[in-house]
Amino acid sequence: MMNSGSPERVILCVVGARPNFVKIAPILSALRTEGSLRAYLCHTGQHYDPELNDSFFRDLDIPSPDSRLEVGSGSHAIQTAEIMRRFEPVLDACRPAALLVVGDVNSTLATALVAAKKGVPVVHVEAGLRSFDRTMPEEINRILTDQLSDLLFVTEPVALDNLAREGIPASRVRLVGNVMIDALHRQIAMATPPSQLLEQQGGVPPDGYAVLTLHRPSNVDDPAVLRPLLEAIRTIGRQLPVVFPVHPRTKARLEAAGLLDRLASPEFRVLPPVGYLDILGLVRDARLVLTDSGGLQEETTALGIPCLTLRDNTERPITLSEGTSTLVGNRPEAIAAAYDDFRRTGGKRGRVPALWDGRAAERIAAELAAWLGAPLAGKHPSSP
Repeated sequence: MMNSGSPERVILCVVGARPNFVKIAPILSALRTEGSLRAYLCHTGQHYDPELNDSFFRDLDIPSPDSRLEVGSGSHAIQTAEIMRRFEPVLDACRPAALLVVGDVNSTLATALVAAKKGVPVVHVEAGLRSFDRTMPEEINRILTDQLSDLLFVTEPVALDNLAREGIPASRVRLVGNVMIDALHRQIAMATPPSQLLEQQGGVPPDGYAVLTLHRPSNVDDPAVLRPLLEAIRTIGRQLPVVFPVHPRTKARLEAAGLLDRLASPEFRVLPPVGYLDILGLVRDARLVLTDSGGLQEETTALGIPCLTLRDNTERPITLSEGTSTLVGNRPEAIAAAYDDFRRTGGKRGRVPALWDGRAAERIAAELAAWLGAPLAGKHPSSP
């Protein structure tokens, strides 16, 4: 519902893409429990597939958004501009005490820009993460959102160093833990059994399986990269069958490259895009995960599942130094070597990082309440 009563206590929360849904769910729950703050949820529609959106909202027990911008797809420039255009009236009508954004998608930066220019304080959850690769659109979104933010919540100590190096005062930064892991703790008991998901693919392989997710442009956009990458994983599948929920973007690239038929083989158990509880169940019971997803690097670390990260860099270095992730890139020989090491050793097990205890959202809600109890003088002044 729209703001009524005490406007200084309303937190306008923005989601736009599926990773945002996982992060916002425990925050909304914690704000309800905290009691003195009221959340208003705006869904930009950056990821707009209704079936997948609905399943994530249902799986994560997220209330229906108070507003939907229904932006849909487009180039980065068009999508960012359209979010800004449609979001400004929502911000004006809501008159929140602060805007809360999560992650690093276009919706995060676009709405933070609007709020900052209108004098509304910006709160960024999952701040300070850096891949140091500016060819990734997400890296640009992270850096700029952090510069616009008045209060920054970080998941790991390295993020504190990154923000300090970029001139962000320590007084604006809080180390609170990882809300992705909060969501995992809340929902793991309800995860879908793999036997249910794989019933049409012959059931769960008797010696276990690996899970594969692919969607990043660096892996799927160039057929000269995608073809040998797929072959390397197919080779793994001859020893350990690979369950592959195919992202819509990846499916389109496979079709365009004439590679979709390569998945019709015993090495793969192909699934359509799956919901949060589905992927959680698959990963929980997997022997190995191969992925280019940031969130899965964190979830495998929390679950103790070895993870081969199919990227040349990661903005989540704690999953390498403390967790279960190994950075292997997308070259077939590197993937084969990492899999051989997994076969010999059982793979990395690591440990769960400090504050990844399922209570990060509670700490965020408490910090927000305390922060908003003070005068907001000195925040971004509105300018014409």
